[in-house]
Amino acid sequence: MTPEPLTPDNTTIVLVDHAVGFANVLRSHDVAEHISNVVGLAKAALWYGSGLVVTNGLPDKPSGPLYPGLREVLGDHPVIERGGNFNAFLDEDFARAVAATGRRRLAIAGVSTEGCVLQTVLGALRQDYEVYLVADASASLTAETHAVAVERMVRAGAVPATWFSLVGEFTVDHRHPRAVHYQRLMREHVPAMAMGVQSYLSARDHARARSAA
Repeated sequence: MTPEPLTPDNTTIVLVDHAVGFANVLRSHDVAEHISNVVGLAKAALWYGSGLVVTNGLPDKPSGPLYPGLREVLGDHPVIERGGNFNAFLDEDFARAVAATGRRRLAIAGVSTEGCVLQTVLGALRQDYEVYLVADASASLTAETHAVAVERMVRAGAVPATWFSLVGEFTVDHRHPRAVHYQRLMREHVPAMAMGVQSYLSARDHARARSAA
């Protein structure tokens, strides 16, 4: 992997099977936090203008539809429905959609980590994509199955990442025009960090008011 930064122009975010039926059995992460991370990652793709490919199983599968919050954010963005392939690259529509973005760097997240995410990441590596696994927007049945799957993907050549670190890399500089997206995502999906900033700004304003008195 090269140390060149991930940018909206060279990266496609791939979301695999973030479906409500899976959310009912995920135990590797807090479900509410997991869903928030996924929605934040989707917003980042749309707001920053990176590539975005979303896939899910067929509507009649037990996994069901996408997380409602994710579906709402996607709007009319296409969702590729595929059959029983664990490796999404075995689906021709999915493979074409990824290739059509024109980007060779993929940031992949999904459920379950040891199932379709693992096999899709391995499929991407076989096709010489540069793969980044967004670990905190992926989840599994247990913490152990998640961790072992992540380790296998990393050993195969994928680079681990987290969704908000990817946002920071897309932003580059707090003075960049894109920083407005970073700040909004922080307020909506990273409340602890957002409150820290608010505390700092409040203290700064209070100090300025006292010095001016």
